[in-house]
Amino acid sequence: MANKHLLRRVFRYLGWFAIILLGMLSGPIGVLSLGNLDMTTHWRDASLASTGTAPRPEEFNEPLIQVYGARAYHWRGAFAIHTWIATKRTAADHYSVYQVIGWNLYRGHSAVSVRRQGPPDFLWFNARPDLLLERRGDGVEALIDRIEEAVQNYPYGHEYRVWPGPNSNTFTAYVAREVPELGLDLPPTAIGKDYLPGNRIIDRMPSGTGWQFSLYGLLGLGVARSEGLEFNLLGLSAGIDVDDLALRLPGIGRVDLVPPG
Repeated sequence: MANKHLLRRVFRYLGWFAIILLGMLSGPIGVLSLGNLDMTTHWRDASLASTGTAPRPEEFNEPLIQVYGARAYHWRGAFAIHTWIATKRTAADHYSVYQVIGWNLYRGHSAVSVRRQGPPDFLWFNARPDLLLERRGDGVEALIDRIEEAVQNYPYGHEYRVWPGPNSNTFTAYVAREVPELGLDLPPTAIGKDYLPGNRIIDRMPSGTGWQFSLYGLLGLGVARSEGLEFNLLGLSAGIDVDDLALRLPGIGRVDLVPPG
């Protein structure tokens, strides 16, 4: 009798887990079904051209930090974005772009890519990027110093996993945590951002405005002023941003409950 009761409880919990997981997967499935992802272009033929979002470096002297995110290549874009960081120092004639690219490991290089030429606002294999953050003016030069230090200290330069991490979003989130003054609010589609380095289970949220609990990016909960309340299950994140009145949905991203303006 006791065994039957235990089995009922186990199946009840498994049922709730399946319902929650299916609910979390409905966002990526919806994105995939809408047909807005490029599922046909081979990566060799896909564009990495500038989108014209960033100002030309020779047109202004002040320091600048930008963070971009674009849908991942092919079907992965239904679940996640790829993120990168771009900086320009005072009077510099170029941007520096920092990102993690997993296939660099196959060439015997670090997964951390540092590029000091070309545009920072490029298409990511035909996917148009969103500008997630911009900082310019006073104090930005010092933040760039700290970004460069964080890039050098990233602990997973020779390790990469698409899921649950460490990946490109783990890298961006790591830099953001090391430089919390950036206030970077990574969207729920930045899968890998909750993979905490050093086997930690508690750390700052990437924005630096709150804290999170996370088990290897597979199960977690975070509370912060910028991100709001966010729940993570198997890398899929969902929550609500009370401060800005927005939903944070897996696959879909941020959905404003009140029209801006």
